[in-house]
Amino acid sequence: MSTKISVVIHTFNCENILRDCLERVKDFDEIVICDMYSDDKTLDIAKEYGAKIVMFERSGYAEPARNFAIQSASNDWVLVIDSDEWIKEPLKKKIREFVENPGEYTAARIVRRARDIDDKTQYPDDMKLDVPEYIIRLFRKDDVDWPPEVHSTPVIKSGKIYDFPYTGEGVVLEHVVSLSIHEIIEKFNRYTDFEVEKLVRKGKKINIYYTYFQSIWRTFEMYFGGAYKLGVDGFIWCVFIGFYKFLSRVKYYEYLKKKK
Repeated sequence: MSTKISVVIHTFNCENILRDCLERVKDFDEIVICDMYSDDKTLDIAKEYGAKIVMFERSGYAEPARNFAIQSASNDWVLVIDSDEWIKEPLKKKIREFVENPGEYTAARIVRRARDIDDKTQYPDDMKLDVPEYIIRLFRKDDVDWPPEVHSTPVIKSGKIYDFPYTGEGVVLEHVVSLSIHEIIEKFNRYTDFEVEKLVRKGKKINIYYTYFQSIWRTFEMYFGGAYKLGVDGFIWCVFIGFYKFLSRVKYYEYLKKKK
């Protein structure tokens, strides 16, 4: 008898991208949709795929709902993906093989890479990033705790973490970029507010000059880590990533000035 896997997806008003995501995970044993009270057709699409639907209060970002959604899954092994991520067939195969015989491992890291939703040729399976981004997305549900802060990463409470080999054979999770520049800026503005809240709770000190050079470093680290293969679009995205870090710190600096 094969080990069953639950796929957990967090949603909010994602009718334009959810179907593409669900098409790629519909052959897993269970799909759990954790929705933050969407007011578009998101839930109608989820029902078409027979997903188990649970609701969580709207918070503006997914992390506060992570633990609740994970514990809502029926199966021991959980794969968490976002509605703007696509799982490839070679990765599905590796995941099934892994959970059948995990040994001492209770979680696994997967490589994620970005692609434009309208670019059907971008990132073929044999194209590799020079510096891959590994993220923890597969784990036993009772061995994980996900902090409720924006852009937090799951904490594995016991066991070891396995890294799926990045072989250039499609063992990747694709992050589909479908937003316009205007939408990206709006999202960055909203999410950096949450970053400030996190910095306030931690009582972090701030050096704007150091932060600026960190942002520049992040931009070029990503670009020369593989994004250069995407040409101008890759460079633009790397600049945005660096800007995100700088913007969140500048907002925090502004908060500290007003507090004084």
